[in-house]
Amino acid sequence: MTKAATSIQGIVRAAGSHVPGLLARVEQRLVTLAMGHGPELAHHAGATIDAGGKRLRPLLVILAAGPRAAGRPEVIAAAAAAELIHSATLVHDDVLDGAALRRGVPTVWARGGRAMAVATGDLLFSRAFAELTAAGSLEAVQALSRATSALAEGELLQRQDAWNPAVPVDRYLLRCELKTARLFEASCQLGALAAEAPAEQVVALRAFGRGIGIAFQLLDDVIDVAGPVTLTGKHRGTDLLDGTVTLPLILARESDPALAAVDLRAITTAEQAEALCDRIAATGALEAARVQALEIVEAATAQLAPLALEDRQREALTLVARSVADRDA
Repeated sequence: MTKAATSIQGIVRAAGSHVPGLLARVEQRLVTLAMGHGPELAHHAGATIDAGGKRLRPLLVILAAGPRAAGRPEVIAAAAAAELIHSATLVHDDVLDGAALRRGVPTVWARGGRAMAVATGDLLFSRAFAELTAAGSLEAVQALSRATSALAEGELLQRQDAWNPAVPVDRYLLRCELKTARLFEASCQLGALAAEAPAEQVVALRAFGRGIGIAFQLLDDVIDVAGPVTLTGKHRGTDLLDGTVTLPLILARESDPALAAVDLRAITTAEQAEALCDRIAATGALEAARVQALEIVEAATAQLAPLALEDRQREALTLVARSVADRDA
């Protein structure tokens, strides 16, 4: 399977002719929701939305709903809400990390300062829940609320684990689930609920979303060590500079005892971070982490097998899983 087939454009083509129009409606709704709260706040919220991204979470909502339900207004609302939560989280993460760039462009924190970035993130969070509440599904609101609470819990765990050389793999994977996978899970759940899917299908699609979300974060952490700035929009080793211990470093320390003695607090420059990335890569830890991510993707994809999905729906969801496995930026 080619990279083109597993690109977002390839997935959209596989999903059917109705999907581009639905994504366009979601995009229009995102702009409307971001722009309605005063010129300065609207400017930063709008810039956050305009910065784009893969829109993977809205796509999951639409794909989980399936072609028979994907045009319903509640599906569009759920897709927009999922992306707003994701965008809000990124804005707040940039505040916590002091990140100057996101997707290669200046962050709200860099452009407008801490207070403006916090307010922008809060606005996006509030608009997400207002949008979903208006669609009228209490179960959907509860699902998104649980995912948002998990995001906060995951961020707290990551802060607690900062600079800690002894973070176990299980603890790391829990962080991946809370910080990233729960929103993937909720996106699939929201789509399935809007389609009034059978309970067993909702459960399986949630498990699918959770699995690919864990793998997505795991591979994101691999890319932080391996990916050049030309592809990722940020320097290698950004996590290391922030004291964030991820799977590549955990595995590398098991292979190279000298790495276990590295004091992350002493890594203070981009050059030092890149040098540590090279040491991590030399242990084979990146390949080992990728293998673990691919195993998680395969297990997630297996959740689709027993479901009575439309052929194009099944193909597109499978391609989403493959796109996660293939990602390099």
